[in-house]
Amino acid sequence: MMKKFKSILILSIWLLLWQIGSMLIGQELFLVSPSRVVLTLFSLIGTAAFWQSIFVSFSRIMLGFVLAFTIGTVLAVLTAKLEWLHDFIAPILNVIKATPVASFIILALVWINSKNLSVFISFLMVLPVIYTNIRQGIKSIDQHLIEVGQVFSLSKEKMLRYLYLPSMVPYIASACTVGIGLCWKSGISAEVIGLPNDTMGMHLYNAKVYLNTPDLFAWTVTIIVLSVIMEKFLLAILQLVMKNYNGVK
Repeated sequence: MMKKFKSILILSIWLLLWQIGSMLIGQELFLVSPSRVVLTLFSLIGTAAFWQSIFVSFSRIMLGFVLAFTIGTVLAVLTAKLEWLHDFIAPILNVIKATPVASFIILALVWINSKNLSVFISFLMVLPVIYTNIRQGIKSIDQHLIEVGQVFSLSKEKMLRYLYLPSMVPYIASACTVGIGLCWKSGISAEVIGLPNDTMGMHLYNAKVYLNTPDLFAWTVTIIVLSVIMEKFLLAILQLVMKNYNGVK
């Protein structure tokens, strides 16, 4: 209870500082007030275009995340056993991590339709994060415990349940936490540059072009909220799966 109260208090202080800053500047073009952002957001919520854009962007960005999680996990499992495979793919993953997102977006536009750009960029940016965390989780498992399990002829299902998953859960959670935020940032950036129709990135770009600061802040707040909700949702699902898998009521 105290933790929630503390979080609300801190948020309220920041909103107050934001309001004061907006009043001191006195120009909504440069810094719109939080109250105006809320009113703008409520007006957007009442339109069909708002929900359509959320659906389109959400489905494409989350598809990129699911692809990155699936392929990253498979690669991590394979390279944990095949070190030469890790050596082979490590350079390209390092290049992906070091290259600016904007560079990949511009290059990808040469090969990919702007409609699918956010899927590809989300996948590409999150893949190294998922791969690195999952692989590190596998490598962190105590080899002595694995040897003990093999001595007692534990089945693969029991090895996975009692040895691998408990050690990997923190790494999976970390991958989801970092990956979701990066996924949304890179995916929306791809939409802002590629400008596919009926997307949140397109609305952000239009707000910038027409100097509509309230809309710009309202869409930004929406993106942040969706990112946080998805992060909390994935972590909750992970905890629920682990409890059910281990038979915890």
